[in-house]
Amino acid sequence: MENMFSSKKASFIPQPFLSLPKAQCGPKRLFIHPQQVDALTFYTLSDGQKRVYASIDALHGHGTNIILNPDEVSYMNLFINGILQSKQSYDVINGQLVIHTEDVPIKGTPIILQMLSIR
Repeated sequence: MENMFSSKKASFIPQPFLSLPKAQCGPKRLFIHPQQVDALTFYTLSDGQKRVYASIDALHGHGTNIILNPDEVSYMNLFINGILQSKQSYDVINGQLVIHTEDVPIKGTPIILQMLSIR
């Protein structure tokens, strides 16, 4: 009895087609490093009455104790109770955060001002 895998029958099995793509030679691309980003964060808690917060209201031991001038940073984000607020709902003027929402945040609500500087 002849073996199934004899060389006679194996010759009818087509060989796989192997092809390797050729890399094109072209201009070399330079790798651009990402820009340096500094993030400062001002943390405070709502007292249930105020709409204006300053450096004196900062939670010590958390983030920074200052509110930077908007001209000194690239972006600012305000989070009230973890929710990102639209730019129309607040202003930062002369080191103060002014909230323009219809309601004042409930007492104890965390207020976080994120200040990002891209160099």
